[in-house]
Amino acid sequence: MAEPFLVESPNVTYSKDFIEAKYTYSTVHVCKENGVTKVRPCSTRFTFRTGRQVPRLGVMLVGWGGNNGTTVTAAVLANKLGLSWMTKTGRKKANYYGSLLQASTVCLGTGPSGDVYVPFRDLLPMVHPNDIVFDGWDISSLNLAEAMKRAEVLEWPLQEQLWPHMEKMKPRPSIYIPEFIAANQEERADNVLRGSMAEQVEQIRRDIRDFRESSGVEKVIVLWTANTERFCDIVPGLNDTADNLLRAIERGLEVSPSTLFAVASILEGCAYINGSPQNTFVPGAVELAAQRRVFIGGDDFKSGQTKLKSVLVDFLVGAGLKTKSIVSYNHLGNNDGKNLSAPQQFRSKEISKSNVVDDTVQANPVLYGPQDKPDHCVVIKYVPYVGDSKRALDEYTSEIMMGGTNTIVIHNTCEDSLLASPIILDLAILTELCQRITFCTEADPEFQGFHSVLSILAFLCKAPLVPEGTPVVNALFRQRSCIENILRYPGGPECRHPVPTVAPKAPQGGPGGSQCPNPGRPGRPVLVGGSQCHQWVPVRAGG
Repeated sequence: MAEPFLVESPNVTYSKDFIEAKYTYSTVHVCKENGVTKVRPCSTRFTFRTGRQVPRLGVMLVGWGGNNGTTVTAAVLANKLGLSWMTKTGRKKANYYGSLLQASTVCLGTGPSGDVYVPFRDLLPMVHPNDIVFDGWDISSLNLAEAMKRAEVLEWPLQEQLWPHMEKMKPRPSIYIPEFIAANQEERADNVLRGSMAEQVEQIRRDIRDFRESSGVEKVIVLWTANTERFCDIVPGLNDTADNLLRAIERGLEVSPSTLFAVASILEGCAYINGSPQNTFVPGAVELAAQRRVFIGGDDFKSGQTKLKSVLVDFLVGAGLKTKSIVSYNHLGNNDGKNLSAPQQFRSKEISKSNVVDDTVQANPVLYGPQDKPDHCVVIKYVPYVGDSKRALDEYTSEIMMGGTNTIVIHNTCEDSLLASPIILDLAILTELCQRITFCTEADPEFQGFHSVLSILAFLCKAPLVPEGTPVVNALFRQRSCIENILRYPGGPECRHPVPTVAPKAPQGGPGGSQCPNPGRPGRPVLVGGSQCHQWVPVRAGG
């Protein structure tokens, strides 16, 4: 682990409870006047305050007995216990490879011997994965040791060492509404809640309170890593407002299990993260989170093929090549693949995978007209034999100079749950950290928190959830730069590579960005994904 560092600057102060850093955020506002594009520099002086006391964190997983839930729990246990095991290629040791926070570095600055790099986790006080306490729900009653064996993700010598620890862990009964997931999941559903929809939500709330009290954790974050659901229709009077959504639950109308878990979590004051592609966060759920000032984030873990796509298309279009066709084929054999073999569940995944290139295309009007975008086809097939070892084949065809074409074909074998598990950890740890960061400006000296829609999580999600009216950024390195800068602002080190910002359409009568009041505090500016959203200063796009 890197040595801790102190920032020696008049702009940074340390106390027992807080790190306080002053930072000037500089950007530009671009507008057209009389056919002339004008660029106006603007800046805002921020003060960031970060709590230094790291709480004991509990993470409750919906789908705890699935491949992702068992794998992330096993990985944390293996790291905490310092386990190693033999494979046919030699001895392996537990690690957190694939975690942005634990296994990736950021340049702190330049020293006598050149650039100095530190892990992301050292920029600010953060929860260590080894200290996370897990609990959760599942529609299957298997204890986590048996569920780990069923998942067939980890090597058997490691499973044997983990067995006595994980067989004591048993998921709580979960919400099961058959029409939202594939019919082939029914055989697993032997651990389900009974009663009305409202009674089931109340039971989830009791479970959260029971876990908090029995485990001694100080904070709880709830994360959905269960089956992909079909999309829900957005219906006025049903789920379009917080009040209507709560009434729909009381009346037992159509509300998905993932949304029911979201509502229960929000009502308990617990951040909720959606790791699947369905539209869990209907407008009523987003409004409820804003009213309660609770963080929500998602959607859909970005682990393998889509992460690569968000890099490659950014590279191709950024190099001036006009990508015209993207064809993505997958086959996998885990339970996720089995559930996605049903058309409605596949459609949810298809949507989240297909939108990942939109912002990159829209950012280059030289290559693409207003209605011009690449053909984009996504295929997913269920092949039981390959298990968790997903195969992905991608073909990218681009137009090049003088009528030529360039085609790139990539084959990617992804061990799905081993890629998703570190993302689960990063999502939980980043969310908890953001709960300890507040900020103010010279114009508005009262400290406040981030927007309830936590768009900083975009790097980790296929279909980033952002506040209404905020552009979505899917380009991977812009998303990574956002996290880097957000962690630099409160800690004091100056940003070496400022992230470009995109301004929403200016409101009538104002030359700057749109008004973005902090939910629950009308009229106040609010930080969204790394920059301020208020008049004169544009919103950073989508985390």
